[in-house]
Amino acid sequence: MAPQPAPAPSLTVPPAWRTASVDSAAVDRDWWRAFGDPVLDSLVRRALDNNGDIKIARSRLQEFQARVRVADSARLPALNLSLGPTRARAIGPFGEPVETTSIVGAVQASYEVDLFGRVAGSVEAARFESLSQEAALEAAALAVAANTASSYLNLLGLDAQLALARATLESRARSFELARHQFEVGYSSRLEMSQAEAELHATAATVPQLERQIALQEQALNLLLGASPGAVARGAELMALREPRPGPGLPSELLRRRPDIAQAERLVAASDASLAVARDALLPSIRLTASLGAQGHSLSQLLRSPTELWSIGGSVLAPLFDAGRLRAQAEIAGTVRDRAVFTYESVVRTAFAETENALASIEGLQRQLVEAEARRVAANEVLRVAGNRYRNGYASYLEELDAQRTAFTADLNALQLRASLLAAHVDLYRALGGGWTPAP
Repeated sequence: MAPQPAPAPSLTVPPAWRTASVDSAAVDRDWWRAFGDPVLDSLVRRALDNNGDIKIARSRLQEFQARVRVADSARLPALNLSLGPTRARAIGPFGEPVETTSIVGAVQASYEVDLFGRVAGSVEAARFESLSQEAALEAAALAVAANTASSYLNLLGLDAQLALARATLESRARSFELARHQFEVGYSSRLEMSQAEAELHATAATVPQLERQIALQEQALNLLLGASPGAVARGAELMALREPRPGPGLPSELLRRRPDIAQAERLVAASDASLAVARDALLPSIRLTASLGAQGHSLSQLLRSPTELWSIGGSVLAPLFDAGRLRAQAEIAGTVRDRAVFTYESVVRTAFAETENALASIEGLQRQLVEAEARRVAANEVLRVAGNRYRNGYASYLEELDAQRTAFTADLNALQLRASLLAAHVDLYRALGGGWTPAP
């Protein structure tokens, strides 16, 4: 059969990242500790211990480890013990019925001579498949840890937004009381009181909306933790969390940092070994057999003075005609190997893209947050001045109302950007492989 070479590589590794990075320090395996929240640490640990996806991946790894032992067992002879009692009636030489009893015990051995490496190739393929499942388990753990951290940070962001909405609601309530008092004493019109009331209800409507989002986020986090629905503990507030500084290193280093890349690489090796096994099936197989036993007409005779039985032999099985079945199976194995190569290249490209996206998001969100904080400070100063002018009769309520809306929007935008920035760091840790390093 003609050789089936692997497809020509089309993957190119960029020399550096487009976005400037701080350094190339190694990523800590427990990277979530960099945020400085012990509650986050405990939640991630609970998720890694109890998450259903990780349990499934661990069970799948045990299955493939057993498959390695199954494949490796073909390297050694197979021994079988048989014991067969028989009672029979037959016609004797003079036409009379003859009843006989025989008890045969034997030890049988068989061994396949791996002359062309088919058995060794099967063991190699099973071993690489088991190694790929080890990487798949690490990839599942990384995904669960990253999703848990992102969900928790999102939950803290919603908590901060809810606290802001409640504080703003109290301020709107005071503004409404002031507008109603001024209307009752005839200092202002009903229009200003109605505007204050409308703004009060608009702000009040954001509170249950955020409470609903928090409840949904808690349930999503509980699913990751493998826990029943309920409240989730909080630790530090959103603004108290540290902003980590993971170093992405060089793009080529990413090929050894991400477990999904290691999984794809090992699947290429496994499919290549399976292709060799499929091609070896076209060659003859040699099997040796031996049997040693004893026969007696009763159990006592079998134990005391049996008739010894033995046999030894070998067989060669060579395919001559199968209508192209073995060749087609080898071609199928070749296409599986080619798909594994294409999948590997796709996984690597995805890894490069995810890292670039995370770096670009961090850089852009940091710049956005600086401007948002400046806008927040300015908007709150405008609100303070507008409030003083309105209370002292130098401006209409419309001016204060506009300042209230601007300040609330600026505060909310700053909180959302802060949560998004922390989540972008989680995405970068995920893209870098989370500090996972393959075993030798």
